[in-house]
Amino acid sequence: MPTILTRCVAAEDAGMRLDVFLASWPEVGTRGVAKHLIEAGCVRVGGRRVKPGASLDAGEEVVCELVVLELRDPLAPDLPLPVVPVLYDDPFVCVIDKPVGLAAHPPEDKAIVAHTVASWAKARFGDLPTPPDTDRPGIVHRLDRDTSGVMVIAKTEVTMEALRVQWKERLVEKEYRCVVWGEPRFQSEWIDRAIATDQKHKDRMTVVEEGGRQAETYYEVLERLHGFAHVLCRPKTGRTHQIRVHMTSIGHSLVGDRIYRSRARQHDTLPQGAPHPGRQCLHAHRLSFEHPATQERMCLEAPLPADMLALLHFLRVHAAKARG
Repeated sequence: MPTILTRCVAAEDAGMRLDVFLASWPEVGTRGVAKHLIEAGCVRVGGRRVKPGASLDAGEEVVCELVVLELRDPLAPDLPLPVVPVLYDDPFVCVIDKPVGLAAHPPEDKAIVAHTVASWAKARFGDLPTPPDTDRPGIVHRLDRDTSGVMVIAKTEVTMEALRVQWKERLVEKEYRCVVWGEPRFQSEWIDRAIATDQKHKDRMTVVEEGGRQAETYYEVLERLHGFAHVLCRPKTGRTHQIRVHMTSIGHSLVGDRIYRSRARQHDTLPQGAPHPGRQCLHAHRLSFEHPATQERMCLEAPLPADMLALLHFLRVHAAKARG
């Protein structure tokens, strides 16, 4: 989970470039990393984005979100490999339970400061197949950095191609678990709404009435928790941020999501004492696909992570007290 750092510009630092000021923070360390954090939109000065060379005024507040800015050297000696639980492993595929905070692969033109699933896999298994026109060894599909759960890594070119075909033809069955604000009106429902890039916020997606790409998500309420719900989601398609966007579109955004929040819930807060997960409560719980070598149908499952379990336990107790 990202760390939020806040510093106030002292009088003696007035006039300093933002990237130089940020590099002086021990948590950042270098001007190169500072520059990439700023350009990635992780830094705000007085609540607004500015360029690395912006001059600072005394008293201004600088807020920095220390996110993972992907490592391109998987064998960096001073950076240990992350602990990644392995659910299944053979000469053709490896299936992992991706931890929260670990990106699937390096984005383009970002700082080299942390491992990803791709660099972990390359360090563990050696050279891996890479999808066309990418730098993503072994990566068949992706999960958002702060989404946990089942993820498949391909070890051979034949495996990579066979699995990519299954994803493209929607032969893979995916099941997610999430915790949302509010209690959906229906016990289960299909959300069939196209998704496109948000024209006001280019780094976000949104549902659209015209254009966009087809997107379908089935959801089912597992528990109603007095103003919250534990929900199962089965996306038929695999659009960027699909579950987060679809659940927000029906007024039930995910607890902990800092990007997608429905208007009706944007000012809601968790009950006092609730453990805040610090990330969107979304977990890839189960994945079913055909093994590319044996053609056997495989079903891999990752247990709910500790942060979601803790929140669900609290909300169950809270709901029971509210019911009297």
